[in-house]
Amino acid sequence: MTNAPPEIKIVNTRLEYAEQMEEMQRLIFPTLTENELIHAEKYRHHVRLFPEGQFAAVIEKDGAEIVVGATSTFRIKQGPGELGQHTFEEIVSENWFRNHDPNGEWLYGADMSVHPDYRQMGIASKLYLARRELIKRLNLRGEMAGGMLPGYDHYRQQYTIDEYVQAVARADITDPTLTPQLRNGFEVLGVLYGYITDPRSDNHASLIVRVNRDYQPSGE
Repeated sequence: MTNAPPEIKIVNTRLEYAEQMEEMQRLIFPTLTENELIHAEKYRHHVRLFPEGQFAAVIEKDGAEIVVGATSTFRIKQGPGELGQHTFEEIVSENWFRNHDPNGEWLYGADMSVHPDYRQMGIASKLYLARRELIKRLNLRGEMAGGMLPGYDHYRQQYTIDEYVQAVARADITDPTLTPQLRNGFEVLGVLYGYITDPRSDNHASLIVRVNRDYQPSGE
């Protein structure tokens, strides 16, 4: 008899999850600098700053809650066409989210993490769904993010980074991160050059956007 898969719950991030989430960050993103990693005190700051925009995937194990996935977000005023080229450190202000605007009409996804032991269980899709529901609830125009491109390392002899992103967008090839994002309703707007520390993609990332089709302009 095989063990049943654990029940995964998506909840708003709690202060007591912070240390687990930092440990998961270090495990998942070994190439990131200290300024790019989200430390426990920064996770706690996110919860205090914008509690409804922080989500964790948790399971119960031996009577304790274990964090197996997480996503961190903040609100900004600029739309994807207004931001232009930017780096991860700049937009997340070293993960202190100083660019958070309580009245911003766009959500910026700073992080999407799934513990390696719990992948292929739909956790990222559940977290993306939580973000989609948040955007509808807050009546935001949509969300955007800089997405890592870990698969480029296998194609660098065949494509430039721009050609690679276009090939993934056409579904000619797949990328471990971008392809699931596209399946979750995101569109690629272009490449963010030198966005984040990741040798696999020469530090580049994709600029992805998912608009809120149910957005209602103020006054309507």
